[in-house]
Amino acid sequence: MVFVVIGLLGLIVGSFLNCLAWRICNNESFIRGRSKCPRCGQVLKWFELIPVLSFIIQKARCRHCREKISWQYPIVEITMALLFLLILLKSSNVQYLIFNIFVICVLAVIFLTDLNFGVISDWVVWPSALIIFICQLLLGLSWWRLVLAVAISGSFFGLQYVVSRGRWIGAGDIGLGFLMGAILDWPGILVALVFAYIGGAIVGLVLILLKKKTLGSAVPFGIFLTPATFIALVWGDKIVVWYQALIK
Repeated sequence: MVFVVIGLLGLIVGSFLNCLAWRICNNESFIRGRSKCPRCGQVLKWFELIPVLSFIIQKARCRHCREKISWQYPIVEITMALLFLLILLKSSNVQYLIFNIFVICVLAVIFLTDLNFGVISDWVVWPSALIIFICQLLLGLSWWRLVLAVAISGSFFGLQYVVSRGRWIGAGDIGLGFLMGAILDWPGILVALVFAYIGGAIVGLVLILLKKKTLGSAVPFGIFLTPATFIALVWGDKIVVWYQALIK
């Protein structure tokens, strides 16, 4: 029953995060107002908002304007359900489960806003970084490891921004760097940075080979930093141990 409840919660939260990311980037309140079709603006009924199921029943089309509904919606909902279940297996107690679910939700919103709009919202990053930093201290994490990770990650992106005058990365990536440090502490932040840059390089090379991008094309880096942060959050300790054993 626990797995069923957490899985259903993941589906519901995934549906909410899809809406939240859209509203943030369109300067709409996520507290007030009902969900509506982004194409025709029609307010949606409750039975049109059932995660995955409504998408299937409506055959991926709006009931009102018949425009296609993006596959992003069910993909995000299913992905969040799977991630919630994975976190359930990896969390040692209820406190860590709640904390990790919050972290995943923050990372998912950042991923979606950067993917769809090329935006990393300060209203998401900075308050979340502060909340997560405080939660980490309350959960017993060493303060110096947190401070070290935040300083390294934030400075790393800040230096790139200054040197390139904003051409290499955006200002939002600096805030995301601080957030990553608060989530991962030391040395987990190094794992995330390595995976993010390797992933970015591979995807960038593939896009260039497919002639979808050029060497000078901008690619939203948040879509690599957020998955890398999740990987480091779940498997970072094992990766560090494996690497230490490899170099001995």
